[in-house]
Amino acid sequence: MLRLTEISLPLDHPEAALAEAAVARLGIPAEDLLGFTIVRRGYDARKRSGILLVYTLDVDIRNEAQVLDRLKGRPAIGPKPDTQYRFVGRAPANLTSRPVVIGTGPCGLFAGLILAQMGFRPIILERGKEVRERTKDTWDLWRRRKLHPESNVQFGEGGAGTFSDGKLYSQIKDPRHYGRKVLDEFVKAGAPPEILFVSKPHIGTFRLVKMVEMMRASIEALGGEYRFDSRVDDIEIVDGRMRAVTLASGEVIPADHVVLAVGHSARDTFQMLHRRGVYIEAKPFSLGFRIEHPQSLIDRARFGQHAGHPLLGAADYKLVHHAGNGRAVYSFCMCPGGTVVAATSEPGRVVTNGMSQYSRNERNANSGIVVGITPADYPGNPLAGIDCQRLWESRAFELGGGDYSAPGQLVGDFLAARPSRELGNVAPSYKPGVLLGDLSTALPAYAIEAIREALPAFERQIKGFAMHDAVLTGVETRTSSPIRIRRNDQLESMNVRGLFPAGEGAGYAGGILSAAVDGIRVAEALALSMLEHKP
Repeated sequence: MLRLTEISLPLDHPEAALAEAAVARLGIPAEDLLGFTIVRRGYDARKRSGILLVYTLDVDIRNEAQVLDRLKGRPAIGPKPDTQYRFVGRAPANLTSRPVVIGTGPCGLFAGLILAQMGFRPIILERGKEVRERTKDTWDLWRRRKLHPESNVQFGEGGAGTFSDGKLYSQIKDPRHYGRKVLDEFVKAGAPPEILFVSKPHIGTFRLVKMVEMMRASIEALGGEYRFDSRVDDIEIVDGRMRAVTLASGEVIPADHVVLAVGHSARDTFQMLHRRGVYIEAKPFSLGFRIEHPQSLIDRARFGQHAGHPLLGAADYKLVHHAGNGRAVYSFCMCPGGTVVAATSEPGRVVTNGMSQYSRNERNANSGIVVGITPADYPGNPLAGIDCQRLWESRAFELGGGDYSAPGQLVGDFLAARPSRELGNVAPSYKPGVLLGDLSTALPAYAIEAIREALPAFERQIKGFAMHDAVLTGVETRTSSPIRIRRNDQLESMNVRGLFPAGEGAGYAGGILSAAVDGIRVAEALALSMLEHKP
């Protein structure tokens, strides 16, 4: 088959237009087109009055070799790439040891799945609860202000991505097409098949819950073992090599090969690893607020007269501004038609995040408006970024009234440097609630200065972005891990053999897809290591 890219057609093109465009691009008779598959469908909304759909097609034609030779060198035409996933090995029948995977977010989930599919029967440890019980505990915070420190938005089966927009796209380099393996497995687990071809696929929280359960069942059917409520409190390292993990219960599990996929909020685990001498370094992350607008405003700004078109769905945006004080301000984790959610994992702290369902039909659009910071802003040991996060999360708890309400302010008042007293026509979606006031002390002064400069700049890109009644809620601190657990070319820890740091928590991913892809890569590296040391 051949792959054709960059086929642009009007938004409401007839069904036959795709075949006609393929025939025209290839310069062949219509009867020589035997069939085609849509590989990707995106849109080009740079001209709101003439939005285009942009396709990538795999086409089956007669005389393929001759056509390809005739069109050699033409852009956007070439052979279909081989995207089939191939395992790097299989576990031998006499393999006595079993790999351990710590964490069941996207990274740990796919590490466990790949290891199970190769026959290694992984033991998968999760400090939180299975996904449905975890969902109930999360709602306890949102509805009753009751936090479960081991079962919340951050901890539990599915990881933080379960309570998100479910975005499944990334800008990572993926020459081996691991991302396709991820999407294929999600579809097998019940995701809508359209995620295989839309340019910005997403799933949404409710569907993710069911999919996580289906994937767990697949892993267990292949010999994998799940253990919930099993927090790892210590590790044993002998002569620079992993030997065991110790659970909070005191149980010791022998483990020579361990995937560490704990997510970006496992602060106690990071502290334990640092204490045990695992090489860790501080890394940049970002701090900021969540901002909410009417979704209809964003739709009109992005799509004009085509707002509401079913193929376009709820509009998103991606914004960046380089402030005069040297700080970069950017939109983060934009959730069309979604809600702002309470995402803390520690008592006495407030953290915000965004979430959407598959339908994306809630009233508001929200995203993080965050400011990049570096280890120079929080000097000290490699874990100093955690102290920085905790400082501003505790301040948000205080400003919110001490009951897990989030501090909030209208954008107009924030720009005018005056407290907010009452809401306008944008109702904040954060649960358990928002306490209006003054956010000027909710973040470092340089961050406040940069965001105040950025919002009017974003207004020039999206009319209405700096509207007076838009709502800011604080704080967004868990944008990424504040540490990186360095690893070598074999994806092991720099100084601990058999320990494979992976995913967001280790500083190697940002989002569901990239974390899942890293889980596959690390599972392959671990499998090859076990096969080299097989008995």
